[in-house]
Amino acid sequence: MSKLVAICAGDGIGPEIMVQARRVLDALELEGIRYEEGLVGGAAYKAVGHPLPPETLELAKRADAILFGAVGDFDCDHLERHLRPEQAILGLRKELTLFSNLRPAKVFPQLVDASALKPEVAGAIDLLIVRETNGDVYFGEKGMRKTADGKREGYDIMSYDEDEVRRIAHSGFQAAQARRKKLCSVDKANVLETSQLWRDVMIEVSADYPDVELSHMYVDNAAMQLVRNPGQFDVVVTGNMFGDILSDQASMCVGSIGMLASATLNASKQGLYEPIHGSAPDIAGQGKANPLAMMLSAAMMLRFSFDMPEPADRIEAAVAKALENGARGPDLGGSMSTSEMGDAVLAVL
Repeated sequence: MSKLVAICAGDGIGPEIMVQARRVLDALELEGIRYEEGLVGGAAYKAVGHPLPPETLELAKRADAILFGAVGDFDCDHLERHLRPEQAILGLRKELTLFSNLRPAKVFPQLVDASALKPEVAGAIDLLIVRETNGDVYFGEKGMRKTADGKREGYDIMSYDEDEVRRIAHSGFQAAQARRKKLCSVDKANVLETSQLWRDVMIEVSADYPDVELSHMYVDNAAMQLVRNPGQFDVVVTGNMFGDILSDQASMCVGSIGMLASATLNASKQGLYEPIHGSAPDIAGQGKANPLAMMLSAAMMLRFSFDMPEPADRIEAAVAKALENGARGPDLGGSMSTSEMGDAVLAVL
């Protein structure tokens, strides 16, 4: 059966890293996969006046998976919030109910020295952050208002209902079952009622997974433990805002934000796959972008949405071998261009 991939390259370095991911996918000569391109982000706004045009949303709904580059454009920072490039990714998450974001962080042995952590600490990192992406302050009521004494006040409401927490809890427990059977739920239950509900529901759902060890940790302590003793973590499950911050922190623990892929899935395993590093408009078009996270995101797409573990393994092994052979872009202390990094991986494939 034919599978459709929506290609949404987006802004900044998105198009140039997408080219390298497509080269890798094409080299695998996979049968039954076809691709259609859609405009998103600042590029879409500049072309048609909206960061998520109806045509792109329709394509995404038809697609079995979305391969997504990055959105973000300094030229659009002055726009009303609903027209800014980032609304493309938020809109896709909402419209497709993409609620379970998987962000693996594992140190490639060849990059231990690139981590800001001591080699013996960095070398132990092998964790998965499961981040809820359909709720929290990113989707809650927000706005600007005046206080009684006339001062400007911004507000963003953090909220989760128990069904939203329950579905991401199941994602976290199931991910832990497929790994080392340890799940750490990160919250701020000592301060936030939202987090107290989160913790209560996590404990309730844990009864369905007696083979998984559940622990709890406040988010400030979790941030500290990620640099103190990251090897203690197997699967971390947390809310939208906490997960956004902790996963970026984890990326630097493993050497570079240019190395981390992600998948965001809904209940039917339709997924959006993207590197976590963002659009980096300051280096766009200069050939400095690291395409490896984009390639690893494509591997996650093959694994999770298409049930193709063998070609996914091939991409991941080729990236590892290219690094072993000395492939390094500027973010990893080397001088290879984006296309040369792509060449290095393709040479292994």
